[in-house]
Amino acid sequence: MTFLPFLIGAALIIGVFWYRRWSRQQRRTQLLATPLTAQQRAVVAELFPLFRRIPDELRPKLEGKINLFLDQVTFRGKNGLEVTESMRLSIAAQACLLIVNSPAWYDTIRNVLLYPSAFRPHRNAHDGYIVHEDRLTLLGESWARGPVVLSWDHALHGGFDPDDGHNVVIHEFAHQLDALTGHTNGIPILRKGQAYAGWEKAMLEAYQGHVARVEGGADTLIDPYGASNHEEFFAEAIVTFFEKPRAMRAEEPALYAQLSELLALDPAQWN
Repeated sequence: MTFLPFLIGAALIIGVFWYRRWSRQQRRTQLLATPLTAQQRAVVAELFPLFRRIPDELRPKLEGKINLFLDQVTFRGKNGLEVTESMRLSIAAQACLLIVNSPAWYDTIRNVLLYPSAFRPHRNAHDGYIVHEDRLTLLGESWARGPVVLSWDHALHGGFDPDDGHNVVIHEFAHQLDALTGHTNGIPILRKGQAYAGWEKAMLEAYQGHVARVEGGADTLIDPYGASNHEEFFAEAIVTFFEKPRAMRAEEPALYAQLSELLALDPAQWN
């Protein structure tokens, strides 16, 4: 009899745990099945014109993931910026485009920080026993488990022009996609059945060619910033994949094929 209260308490705790888990799963399923309103759809199409090119069969998936993203993530304005619903919708749509046809999800992202424009984070760096300040001007940054930090001015302009090869939101969320392995190194979790050898060959050859062109002062399809390292090349390649897909398919067919397989998307075929 002395164990009865313990057993009842344990059963209640387990029951509450499973109910909460079931409730979260039900909410997730409901959000993924919920379309945007006509007004929300119009806002996304205005601020992120690439949205208009997405094939009809992908739209319900994207809209559901936008709703799930908005339910999960809190947007926080910095330096006096007031975050609006339009800002949230624009950024959520761009972030979810990467994973619209993928099982991947940004599980650890709970906050997006928005600055009005380019920002200068204040960090302390340790050099032996000396602590010195490291101040850089940034357009965006992505931490492995969040948050993602963005300049709204650059996020807005990046979304407005779907063909210029520059998009800070897609760039930073490509880092989030990369980081799902636990490391940000340009090797994301590959699609089921996608061979690592093929991925490595295509990425390394494209990266080495890109670095050589940048160092030689030649024009490049992928933003020169991609020559910084493998993870930045991956992020900039993702941007080019969405914003200059036909050019990438022509100039870097192996890279395009690997990204297309990874994301299960073929934007070169979109109108």
